[in-house]
Amino acid sequence: MVKARMVLVGMFAACSALSSCTSGPTYGTDKTSMEQLVDDVGSAASIGSKKPTTNTAYNPRPDLVLPPKGETAQLVQPQQSLASKDNPDWVESPEDTRTRLVAEADANRGNQSYRSPLLDGNGTNGTMTETQKWQAFRDARKLQKGAYIDQRRVLSDPPASYREVDQAKLDDLGEPEAKKEKRRQKEAEMSNSNKSWWMPFQ
Repeated sequence: MVKARMVLVGMFAACSALSSCTSGPTYGTDKTSMEQLVDDVGSAASIGSKKPTTNTAYNPRPDLVLPPKGETAQLVQPQQSLASKDNPDWVESPEDTRTRLVAEADANRGNQSYRSPLLDGNGTNGTMTETQKWQAFRDARKLQKGAYIDQRRVLSDPPASYREVDQAKLDDLGEPEAKKEKRRQKEAEMSNSNKSWWMPFQ
């Protein structure tokens, strides 16, 4: 009898241990992780095997509109592309310009009367003098800093009327420094005369 009870207790403990291992946490979903996995796989399989609906109405594509027979010669020819180097108005790139000038200079290496356009300037013999170089440098710096008032060169520049100053305001130098100093001394003397005898450090 005692052995039978011990066997029953052992079987009950083993079943409890197995049930606790197989159940697992539910995380508030009332389903174990294994049950949730099975449900997810089943739903994915059902979605993947779903057949597309055939209720969509597709309108047939219309045919191309062609000109009547015999009138194809009257059609306007397509315009030729302007983005081509064969176009005479095509702008020469800086690389092509440099290559052309170098080849031209090499061809006229022994010609004393030839001068490359790269050396053209505003001074004597096709070069700028030192004074002209410094003036050009100053003008370029003024343009870089925006120190010019003759005209608006970029959209961010204020209008020229905003830079005009009244000549009367320029001539007004304000109160002289001597008058300011006398006024400050007078105010200091007046403030010191108001001291009381019982407050010497006022």
